[in-house]
Amino acid sequence: MNDTATAVLDALAQDRVLSIVRAPRIDDVVALTGALSAGGIRVLELTFTTPGLTGLLRDAAEAASRTDGVVGAGTVTSADQARAAVEAGAQFIVTPGLGPDAGGIVEVAHRAGAAVVLGALTPSELLTAVGLGADVVKIFPARAVGPTYFSDLRGPFPDVPLVPSGGVNNDNAAAFLAAGALAVTAGTSVVTPSDVAEARWSDIRKNAAAFCAALGNSTTHDNA
Repeated sequence: MNDTATAVLDALAQDRVLSIVRAPRIDDVVALTGALSAGGIRVLELTFTTPGLTGLLRDAAEAASRTDGVVGAGTVTSADQARAAVEAGAQFIVTPGLGPDAGGIVEVAHRAGAAVVLGALTPSELLTAVGLGADVVKIFPARAVGPTYFSDLRGPFPDVPLVPSGGVNNDNAAAFLAAGALAVTAGTSVVTPSDVAEARWSDIRKNAAAFCAALGNSTTHDNA
């Protein structure tokens, strides 16, 4: 594993949380990144469902380079998207599942030095993700299986870093960590599309801080 991928894994292991932002538009990604960091979340995933993602990644990555932030691209479904994302500065790549181009995505990302988080749900899919070279496996949708499922997976897969995504909130996030997850995802419960559209950065900061508090995290990143 290269230095960048190691740094991504270290940040996830230390902070135990990353934010996934899904919004129809992001007018000020630097302010968004700063609000999340000030609330304690420094690992940010921007997705290809948001128009103009590569430009957003460039701006966010530049801002992150001045702090200790980590920026990645999500909802990546092709090697071409992975290539565009890493060229724009993405430090990690996330897929929603194991599509036909999953192997190509891993190859492109690893060649560029980025970490790869492949999406899976079943044990068979998890095995496939590991075989393809995933650095982390995202279990999605986590709301469909719950924290106990992660305890079950730890038996046959004790060394595979797992991250739940989908339906993780302040009420259940700590339970996923207790069940063996490396980190959890903070989605629309922390960053709502309306807050992004209305530039309510203080609300996003407060939501991020509340989510981190629910995990027992006390450290915030006051470099916004």
